[in-house]
Amino acid sequence: MDIKFVICINNKGYEVSLERGKVYRVLNDEKASQHNLTRVIDESGEDYLYPNEYFVPIKLPKAAQEALVA
Repeated sequence: MDIKFVICINNKGYEVSLERGKVYRVLNDEKASQHNLTRVIDESGEDYLYPNEYFVPIKLPKAAQEALVA
């Protein structure tokens, strides 16, 4: 299972939905990627699209990944 995570570096305009410095799980969305958007599970617990530049991809140890998706 290839689970991807990002850290939020900008939340301008999305202050309620995203927290700067927080790790978010990325859901694969090829169509969104073509439009420079990233689909993440945000603070609402739902998945939404945000600009790619609001995030930096990160690699987490397997134990951390498992804890975040549990």
